[in-house]
Amino acid sequence: MENKTKLDQSRAPIYEALERFRKMRVVPFDVPGHKRGRGNPELTAFLGQQCVGVDVNSMKPLDNLCHPVSVIREAEQLAADAFGAAHAFLMVGGTTSAVQSMVLTVCKRGDEIILPRNVHRSVINALVLCGAVPVYVNPEMDQRLGISLGMKREQVAKAIAEHPRAVAVLVNNPTYYGICSDLKAIVEMAHAAGMLCLADEAHGTHFYFGQNLPVSAMAAGADMASVSMHKSGGSLTQSSFLLAGPNVHPGYVRQIINLTQTTSGSYLLMSSLDISRRNLALRGVQIFEQVKKLAEYARAEINAIGGYYAFGQEMVNGDSVFAFDPTKLSVHTLDIGLAGIEVYDLLRDEYDIQIEFGDIGNLLAYISIGDRVQEIERLVSALAEIRRLYQKDPSGMMSQEYIDPEVVVSPQEAFYAAKESLPLRETEGRVCSEFVMCYPPGIPILAPGEKITREILDYIEYAKAIGCSMTGPEDPDILRLNVLA
Repeated sequence: MENKTKLDQSRAPIYEALERFRKMRVVPFDVPGHKRGRGNPELTAFLGQQCVGVDVNSMKPLDNLCHPVSVIREAEQLAADAFGAAHAFLMVGGTTSAVQSMVLTVCKRGDEIILPRNVHRSVINALVLCGAVPVYVNPEMDQRLGISLGMKREQVAKAIAEHPRAVAVLVNNPTYYGICSDLKAIVEMAHAAGMLCLADEAHGTHFYFGQNLPVSAMAAGADMASVSMHKSGGSLTQSSFLLAGPNVHPGYVRQIINLTQTTSGSYLLMSSLDISRRNLALRGVQIFEQVKKLAEYARAEINAIGGYYAFGQEMVNGDSVFAFDPTKLSVHTLDIGLAGIEVYDLLRDEYDIQIEFGDIGNLLAYISIGDRVQEIERLVSALAEIRRLYQKDPSGMMSQEYIDPEVVVSPQEAFYAAKESLPLRETEGRVCSEFVMCYPPGIPILAPGEKITREILDYIEYAKAIGCSMTGPEDPDILRLNVLA
């Protein structure tokens, strides 16, 4: 049932219950064993009494995340109302757990799901868990920037026509770089074919609260969305929302969540979701207007330096870039002869500036509700100095974000199959049984079930050589890969 009346968004039921609980001075003969911090004075000194004092276990006055009936349920109803969803679920395992619960809700073994290849590893992890089979829509690349764009409408229509028994279409809204597909059109195509539409909105929390931003999944009519509240929404790391529309059974979603999510939900994370949702519901319009202005200012200043390209609304083409998230500060660096990861390292090592990520051709500085003009100016001046001091000849540099793979077997089949470990260069032509990716952004270069080509091996060695943080394989040095035996 969709909410018929607007709820009081100035409420924060979990936070209020914790404040009541704090005043009661209850004697704890339950877990956690630190007993409001008394048993671990070093931890209490580090985190503070305010924090450890509300690091408590589920109990009747505080409800239970696995089966909410009171304050957590109220918090979820307020979240659903604030996000324009039929139902909302508090998630304490990060947006990874929200994405996995979303995919596991709609897919079972053997089902096909249509998705872009530039998904976060959590999507493919969910396919490993449930045995669904990916039907990849390989988004086109922007040749100058080396990044994948959104899914074209005709590509999605073709995938739906060729795979009429697929159960769902999954869309990134937006990508890490701020690029959005035509979500409304994709929702309509999916629904017309009897499929559900899912959105990975790890980087789109602000779409629900800001003005003149790309459409949010719930507003576009999507059936489920994973919203990373801790990224642009201000809650604590690892806290997230899973949203559902009216076509999804909430009781079943809860059962799916409870397959993998902890039975000891952190009240620190849950109260941070509650307080952050209240903040955005009451003040989100002003907050994200300010974030947008900061990002636009930064873009203009960086583009005035020369050599860098901070891309923005000019990317929009009405299809593969249907819309652009103006809060994203993505900067192309190859024209100054430096990979994004090299600029990332220089910013951190020489200027004490920590940005979100650098990849082969670009960097992303995350602008959010906690930023001020002075930080932006410090970043801009550091970038100008890096260009002056470190600029090189850009010839011979790779640019692509990843290489379109060939899927040979399903992710689940490959992950659990008999395998052997081979030196990297000896794996050419074999089928990979593990992940290889630069993290962030966590988009796999190789996923289980994909054919290993010379081009992909060149890419992996290049990414390692320029300093990308490579993750995924069993071998921590990524000198060897596991392949199907």
